[in-house]
Amino acid sequence: MRSKLFVPGDRPALFAKAMAGDADMLSFDLEDAVAVAAKAEARTQVSAYLRNAPHRAAGKQVIVRTNAWHSSAWEDDLRALLPLDIDLINLPKIESAEQLKQAAAEIEAIEARLGIRGGAGLLVNIETPRALRHAVAIAIAHPRVRGLQLGLGDLFEPHGIRRTDLRNVHAAQYALRMAAAEAGVFAYDAAFPGLDDETGFRAEAESARALGYVGKSCVHPRQVAWANTVFAPTQEEVDAARSIVDAARDGVYAVEGRMVDAPFLARARAVIAQAEGRQA
Repeated sequence: MRSKLFVPGDRPALFAKAMAGDADMLSFDLEDAVAVAAKAEARTQVSAYLRNAPHRAAGKQVIVRTNAWHSSAWEDDLRALLPLDIDLINLPKIESAEQLKQAAAEIEAIEARLGIRGGAGLLVNIETPRALRHAVAIAIAHPRVRGLQLGLGDLFEPHGIRRTDLRNVHAAQYALRMAAAEAGVFAYDAAFPGLDDETGFRAEAESARALGYVGKSCVHPRQVAWANTVFAPTQEEVDAARSIVDAARDGVYAVEGRMVDAPFLARARAVIAQAEGRQA
């Protein structure tokens, strides 16, 4: 989950190319990347492409970002997407637990009408001050919530908050990460608008990784390699993790002069699992 590439839903020529690329996840976008007049066609194109689940053969996870839960396109999005074998539905514009519960109820009502059981998990965008304040409540509002995704453009730009000041970025990342940690879901970092600004992208990504985010959104394929590099465990980290796991097997609770207990062991196992390309 190191990298998640946004793919505009109204550009089907890009679908197969994105699927063949290096992003761990693809996020087909029906919301911001698609003009109002093109939303119906985008919905049709995305559902047609994903109908045979090409991502399973490619070893990728797939997310679809719907239009806002209160928009006129919301129900049409759900009817097209819910029958598909996708991993996550990305919900934008959620600001409270009550809104999340309503959106989840509407999803489950349509699933019931379509005879669908189970279904995709939910990745919830946190992109307004109100949403950030209610992030824990949103994350625990329904068991299908799998993660919280930071939206810095919507969170910062309307309020004149400088994204070039990494202290501001870190503050928002930290608040969201603590909410996700309390709720027991993953945190995913925001997309970065600078397509050629590798330094700026990496600075945000490294800040997020230090806080325990699992990956960063990408708006261009060239950003995927940057995200994959930043969020991959280093060999030093993997070696240290293996030392902790090996020591725990022998009942040893100190490794290289450091005390090791259950939280350290859990983290070590997660690092190893990530390095081996599997879930912890």
